[in-house]
Parts: sequence; C-alpha cells; structure tokens
Amino acid sequence: MKAWFWHGARDLRLEETASRPLQRGEIRVAVAYCGICGSDLHEYADGPHSIPVTQPHPLSGRTAPLIIGHEFCGTVVEIAPDVTSIKPGARVTIEPEYRCGRCAHCLAGAYNLCVAMGFAGLMGDGGMAQEAVVPAYMAHELPDAVAFEQAAVAEPAAVALHAVRQSRLQAGDTCVIFGLGAIGQLLVMMARLQGAGKIIAVDVVPARLALARQLGAALALDARHEDVQAAVLAQTGGVGAPVSFEAAGSQATFDGALQVLRKGGEMVLVGLVPKVTLDSFDLVNRELRITSSVGYRDVYPDLLALIAAGKLDLSQVVTRTVALEQAVTDGFEAQLQSRDEIKILVQPQG
Repeated sequence: MKAWFWHGARDLRLEETASRPLQRGEIRVAVAYCGICGSDLHEYADGPHSIPVTQPHPLSGRTAPLIIGHEFCGTVVEIAPDVTSIKPGARVTIEPEYRCGRCAHCLAGAYNLCVAMGFAGLMGDGGMAQEAVVPAYMAHELPDAVAFEQAAVAEPAAVALHAVRQSRLQAGDTCVIFGLGAIGQLLVMMARLQGAGKIIAVDVVPARLALARQLGAALALDARHEDVQAAVLAQTGGVGAPVSFEAAGSQATFDGALQVLRKGGEMVLVGLVPKVTLDSFDLVNRELRITSSVGYRDVYPDLLALIAAGKLDLSQVVTRTVALEQAVTDGFEAQLQSRDEIKILVQPQG
C-alpha cells in the first residue's frame, strides 16, 4: 500500500509499504478519507512536537518514521481473531486516542487522560494511507445516514463537543470563540447545539468570519479592525460574557478570551500554545476560571447520532478534497499558504 511517512520537518514521503500482519485486538481499515489537522501541520512545518523520534511510544511501540494522519474513516477489511466488537465490511470512523485501560484515569473512565495517552497518526501509524491498522476499540460503526465525507471530520468535531461539555455554558448564555480554524468553526456549531443565546466569533481572516456567520455566529468580529472587548461589552449589557473559548493558540487570543469575560466567567483553553503569561491579579480579582480541554471521551456515539439526525453537517467546514499523491502540494502546503482553507481531506482510494 501507499502511505505518507513523516521523517522530519518538511520531510513527508509517499512510500510503498507492506501491509503488516494484525496483532491481538487490531483491525485493518481501507481508508476513505483522512483530514489534515493543525497538529499535522505543526509536525510538517517544524516538528517534531508530539511524534516520538528516539523513545518508542509505550502503547504503539513506534518511533519516526511513521504514517501521519489521525482524522480518518473507512471500511473494515480485516480483524484479528480475538476481535468481536466489529466485523469486516463495517463502515467506521476512528477515535484515534490510545489508552492503556489499566491506569487510574482509564479505570475511572477518563481515558483521554491515560498516563500513556497518544494519538494514532502522531504517536503511532495513522490514516494518511490506503490502509490503516489500529486497535479495535478506536472504531465506531457509522449509521447508514452518515457519509464518509462527514465521518472524516468526526475527530475535530469530537474535540469541539468535548470542549463545550467541559465548559459551564448554559442554554441562553453568550459565548465568545477566539480563532476560527476547523476547531473554532466546529465550536460555533457545538455551542449552537448547546443552546448558546448569542455566539460571538473572533478572527482576522474574512473568509473564516463569513463561514462562522453561516454556521450560527450572531456576530463575527475582525480583531484587526474592531475593539473586541468593547463589542462584547456592548452585546452583554456592559458585564461581559460568561464563557469564552480560545481555539487559536496565541498570547493575543489568550488575553482576549480572558478580557471579554464577566466576573466569575470561564475561559476554555483548546488551542495549543507552549507558554503564555497572564495577569493573575485580574484573574483573582474577577474570580475567573480557566478550564482546559484535551481530546475527547465518550462523545463519538452522541456526535454520530447528531449527524445521522441531520442536526450537524460537518461537511460545511471542508474546503477541498485532494488525492493521496497530492497531499503535500495541494494539502499541507495549501493550508500553510492560505488561511482561507479550513479543512482539507485526503482521499487515498482515488
């Protein structure tokens, strides 16, 4: 089969590789689509960040070079003899978090906090390939009404849904979302489903602001030209928003997401940024809360049910689909060069 292997920064190679035999608990999936995630872009542009290069990941046993891509779906073509949870021919989307099943977090049900947590496609072989081999526990069978084009976006949608569930957002609340890449756009969709009274979206890219309006944002603010804090205060009777989401991963958006909060408000940190500074005096004086959200747990069944019921159309965030052979030129490079791109899908089967 053909697969994109990460060898280093700016060094993805499309290689022919043998299909490896299945081990206990594993399945083989013919990949229909694999999305390009912001994490993949970081690894491509200037990694490694999460990809193991010297020490094998404790659950996958892998180091680079490895097959990139953790947002994928497809059809099960083979199962290990001990697998009973899924059958060949099943259409599935993959929840790519590794879990040991033995640590205190896993035993408590918080498997996204597993001591050996990682993702297929970053810490082990993933789905930017014609076939993927993953643990069977990662596979969720798709309802007939869920097309592969939507299932390919289930992973980032699960990130957004988990973040909203981590928050204290209540029906009728105003919330402010900073950063309108794929996760930010999906946060708009999930906040709307949660019953947010008014969703205010913030970015600096006109195309992203326009899409957020289409997805349910009542107000879309261009931070280059508008005073975001003043606009939020004007929309909330001068008190600020009860909840904000930071989905860009920068100091400026981190600051903004705190500034727009009312006293006692909560900022949910979803974006990845190595280090930030904060005004702890302001944090304490206004009794603000910072909540972080990583990955997802126990959201895929609800997410797929929402899609099947027609309450979510994840294809709205897909801006283009490219062939496997063009994944770097028309996928990774295109997304790095244009912030108008939201979600690019790679189609390995042609």
